[in-house]
Amino acid sequence: MSKCIFCEIPNERIYLENALAIAIMDNYPVTPSHSLIIPKRHIDNYFLLTEPESLACFELLNDAKDFILRTDNTVEGFNIGMNCGEVAGQTIFHCHIHLIPRRVGDVDSPRGGVRHLIPGMGDY
Repeated sequence: MSKCIFCEIPNERIYLENALAIAIMDNYPVTPSHSLIIPKRHIDNYFLLTEPESLACFELLNDAKDFILRTDNTVEGFNIGMNCGEVAGQTIFHCHIHLIPRRVGDVDSPRGGVRHLIPGMGDY
């Protein structure tokens, strides 16, 4: 296995942590405060997590949401996403969950949300 960037995250990048997972700000944010929840154990994708790892990630996802809401009063919603497999767009093969804060006016029409991954499928 080549070096994994999520296995070598410097401590100063971590803004939340529990026994099995960490939260960092994304280096290439879609919106301000775009965060990544990352299990500490190197595992390819979400479907391979143990139940305790999944629960730890869920806990940090909620903690990160609360942190963002406390620090930015413009956030009114969130998208949560994971890319599992190359065909789904995964480029770093260490499980990570995207928490993307959403603000009024950040897109012309938010209706359909993640359905816009496939062009034309978000409009219904």
